[in-house]
Amino acid sequence: MNVRRRELFLLATLATAASTAVLGQALTPAPAARSAGSIPDFFGIWAHPSLGFENPIAGPGPVRNLSRTPAGASNFNSLVGDYNNPILQPWAAEVVKKRGEISLSGKVFPDPDNQCLRQPVPYIFWNFESMFLQQRDKVIILYPHDQDYCYVRLNQPHPEKIVPTSHGDSVGHYEGDTLVIDTVGVKVGKYTMIDRFGTPYTEALHVVERYRLLDHEVAKEAQERGQKEWPRVPVYAPDPDYKGKGLQLEFTVDDKGAFTMPWTATITYLRAAHSDWHERVCAENVQHYYTGAFYSDKEARIPTADKPDF
Repeated sequence: MNVRRRELFLLATLATAASTAVLGQALTPAPAARSAGSIPDFFGIWAHPSLGFENPIAGPGPVRNLSRTPAGASNFNSLVGDYNNPILQPWAAEVVKKRGEISLSGKVFPDPDNQCLRQPVPYIFWNFESMFLQQRDKVIILYPHDQDYCYVRLNQPHPEKIVPTSHGDSVGHYEGDTLVIDTVGVKVGKYTMIDRFGTPYTEALHVVERYRLLDHEVAKEAQERGQKEWPRVPVYAPDPDYKGKGLQLEFTVDDKGAFTMPWTATITYLRAAHSDWHERVCAENVQHYYTGAFYSDKEARIPTADKPDF
């Protein structure tokens, strides 16, 4: 393991130590761990430069935006969820409709992003970048927005009694070349939601994520298809010189309290155009921890007074 990886593992361990304590211990012994050589390597910074979910490979998909750009794509600046989507139970459709009306009025409804809250799955997948830290008994997925993360225990069951938390309880295992993550116990709060349209969920929420590597051209084509729905955010574009494999997440949402049926969506990543982990600070006065290609030094620096206070 090189120095950079050791530093990142240490960072993730420190950042998640408090949450680890409340996750609890597995109720049964874990099965024997697979050899390191048989585990797909997802390490690195992955870029998904679009705000929303891609359409599913097959079957029912997520809520889409009724507000469109002149080119027919989803309008970033007006998030109006399609409350007629048959996946929605009537009460959930009404919530989506009311939040869409707020957006159409020119205002912004509160969500986990603009309220600087911990973000549940699958809402958290809007993040333009992610990083995987894989260890023998756990996987940690880092997201840049307000240092958010997902902590996954490998080869262990969910505890019999789960106290709902912002991220829920996540367990995972490898199936061949695929990492499968199963999450339950996601807490419902005042501003929690499934997606950027404000689609609600209940504490019956069950999300299964499946991550696998794709050939570069297949991943690139998948991103391009997704960007017909959600236009690319150029500042987060992948490395144009990278020709290696991409990473695709296919996730399924099942919540009998809010949805009429399970539904599926995808997120496709390519390697980011930078090698430094950037953390976005969510605060009233938004600043960043870093300088570099994305922001000028003036925008990234810590605010200081023009003269001393005393």
